[in-house]
Amino acid sequence: MNPVIIIGTGLAGYGIARELRKNEYSDGLVLITVDDGQFYSKPMLSGALGKGHSVESLAMSSADRMTSELDATILTRKTVTAIDTKGHTITVDGETCSYSKLVLAIGASPIRLPFKGDGAGEVLTVNNLVDYAQFRERLADAKRVGIIGPGLIGSEFANDLLGAGYHVELIGPDKWPISTLLPVQAGRALQQSLSNAGAKWHLETFNGAIEKHGAGYRTQLQNGTTVDVDLFLSAVGVRPEVALAKEAGLEVNRGIVTDEHLLTSASDVYAVGDCAEVAGRNLPYVAPLMIAVKALGKTMTGTPTPVVYPHMPVIIKTTLHPIVTLPPSPGSVGKWSVAGGAEGVVGRFFSPEGTMSGFCLTGNRVSEKGAMIKEMPAA
Repeated sequence: MNPVIIIGTGLAGYGIARELRKNEYSDGLVLITVDDGQFYSKPMLSGALGKGHSVESLAMSSADRMTSELDATILTRKTVTAIDTKGHTITVDGETCSYSKLVLAIGASPIRLPFKGDGAGEVLTVNNLVDYAQFRERLADAKRVGIIGPGLIGSEFANDLLGAGYHVELIGPDKWPISTLLPVQAGRALQQSLSNAGAKWHLETFNGAIEKHGAGYRTQLQNGTTVDVDLFLSAVGVRPEVALAKEAGLEVNRGIVTDEHLLTSASDVYAVGDCAEVAGRNLPYVAPLMIAVKALGKTMTGTPTPVVYPHMPVIIKTTLHPIVTLPPSPGSVGKWSVAGGAEGVVGRFFSPEGTMSGFCLTGNRVSEKGAMIKEMPAA
C-alpha cells in the first residue's frame, strides 16, 4: 500500500502526522520538507528574544527524533515540484513518489514588497528558524531596528526588541497599529504603551528606497521624514503557499480551497494549516490549526469529522500592552463600541441588528476574556 505523504514539517505537518498515529494509522507515513525538519513553533519567533530563547533552544526536536517518534520517513531538504492528482504521485527533486493520500501543510510565505535602493536586498524577513538565526546574528551589532509593517507580527517584534533594549522605528500606511484586527482606540492604546517604552511610529506614510548609509541603512519616508537604522525588518504579512496546488489544478483562492473536511478539489488530497482556506476561511493562527489537524486525523482514519471552529480569540504577544481580540469576520457590517483608555480598552463589535460578533480587550482588561466569550452568541 502506498504511504500517506505530508508535504511540510511545521506545526501543521507534524501535527497531522501525530494525529494519524494517535488514531491508529499504522501504515507508511512520509513527510517531506525543504528545510532540516527540526520541530519548532513559528509563533514563538516574534517573542523569543525577550524570553531569552536562543536559536538552538527554539528547536524542540530534530528530524531524527521526529522520525523515531512518528515511525515515519522524513525527507529533509527536498523540494516537491509537481503533483499528479490523477496518478496519485508527486515529483520530488526529479523522482516520482506514489501516495495513497496527500496532505498539503506548506504554510505561508512573507509578502515581499518591491523595495528599491542599494540596501533593498538586505531587508530581513522572519518566517522560519533559519530566518530567525540570521536576524539574531544581525542584531548582535545593532542598536536601532526599523520595522516595516505595524501589524500583528511587526508589533510583536517591536515589543520584543524594546524589551531587550533596542531602539525601534515602525513604518506603515496604517492609521493605527494592527488596524485589521483592532478598533482605533485599542490600536492607539498599544501605540502609546510602546511609545512609552521608546518606540517611534511613522504611520500613514511609507518608506522610500532603502539605501546603505555608513554601517547601517537610511530611508526617506513619503512624508519627508528620514529614518536611520542598523537593520530593517519587513513584517507586512504573509500569503498562503498556493503555487504548487495551483499548478496541480487544485482550486485556490486566497488559500488552497477545501471543504469542511479539509478535502481539496482533488480526491485524496487534503490541505491544512496556514495554506488552507477552509470553507471560505483562511485563519493563520495556532488555535484553528490545532482544531483542524485533530479533525483531519479522524477523517483520514475512517471517521469523517468536519472542522468546527468555536470562538477563538487571538492572543497578541505585546507584553507591554497585552491584547486579546476576536475580530469580526472580514467584510462584516457593523461598528465597534469601545470604552477605556491608555491602561486598557474593552471593545465590542455589533451588527446593525445589535448582535455582538467580535470583541477586543487590551492592557489591564485582558483578564475579562472568559466573560466576553460568554457574551458572544454560539459559534
